[in-house]
Amino acid sequence: MLAPISWRTPPRHYGPWELVTSLLTEALVARGVDVTLFATADSTTAGTLASVCARPYSEDPSVDAKVWELLHVAHVFERAREFDLIHNQADFVPLGFSRLVDTPLVTTIHGFSSSRIMPAFERYQDRVSYVAISDADRKPGLRYAATIHHGVPLGTFPFDPVGGEELLFFGRIHPDKGAAEAIEVARRTERRLVMAGIIQDQGYYDREVAPAVDGSRVVYNGSVGGDVRVRTLGAAHALLHLINFDEPFGLSVIEAMACGTPVIAKNRGSMPELIEHGVTGFLVDDLEGAVRAVARIGEIDRAACRARVLERFTVDQMADRYLALYRTLIA
Repeated sequence: MLAPISWRTPPRHYGPWELVTSLLTEALVARGVDVTLFATADSTTAGTLASVCARPYSEDPSVDAKVWELLHVAHVFERAREFDLIHNQADFVPLGFSRLVDTPLVTTIHGFSSSRIMPAFERYQDRVSYVAISDADRKPGLRYAATIHHGVPLGTFPFDPVGGEELLFFGRIHPDKGAAEAIEVARRTERRLVMAGIIQDQGYYDREVAPAVDGSRVVYNGSVGGDVRVRTLGAAHALLHLINFDEPFGLSVIEAMACGTPVIAKNRGSMPELIEHGVTGFLVDDLEGAVRAVARIGEIDRAACRARVLERFTVDQMADRYLALYRTLIA
């Protein structure tokens, strides 16, 4: 299992690709699969940890991302003969090594950062089996082996049948994620807004977010992990996911629903695959629609939100689907 090395696996607070990699790895090990996790040396796993990079480059500025990503990926392929299959969770760089080994390679595509990376996926699609994390994120012209949605461990997300009165923004502070839109909806609905997430665009934060953060009506708690993450997701009246891009998946959406918190999201990207309109939240087209949806949150049964996650988005379901794909490819 080839993890990214931007963050630790599992991450301490932020790192969605590393989180999914960890969840899948541990689920496979629990099923008796012999998994070697290639990740940073400070990572943890019940499987076998293999590493050449001591620390994640997003946590330690002294780690040169380009150099250590090359060494990290090369480490896997130098040992390729030891494995029945290599599962790449680390984007497009490992594709370039795929024709140098005979071991089958699966790549989970966690989204496309830019259309400029498409030539790499197109060039190696005859050699690598691609997995989409949502049907919405499938790109025309690429061949896919499967669509497998992410799953969450329900046991770590306790159900909150009541929630609170405040709205929640949970994600990267970046124009894509709609932080400014969440602030505006909270203002129009006269509700307190709690914000959590890494600052990915400092200029955007300074212009659009910081002026509104007063510690009272708008609270910014930074990037949160562990128990604080879970409590934050469960205590909200609703999660505002007013994205300005076609979200490939959206882990915070199903994590919130697992806690019972409904989601109000822009109707684009994978959101219609995750949210059942009027049952687990509302899909909206604009800020006016979001404001109206806040007024209707009382119509949503929080138990139904959790039930849908149990039906469709658990770690066990994700692991079973990957295992079935592995068996097909190895056979």
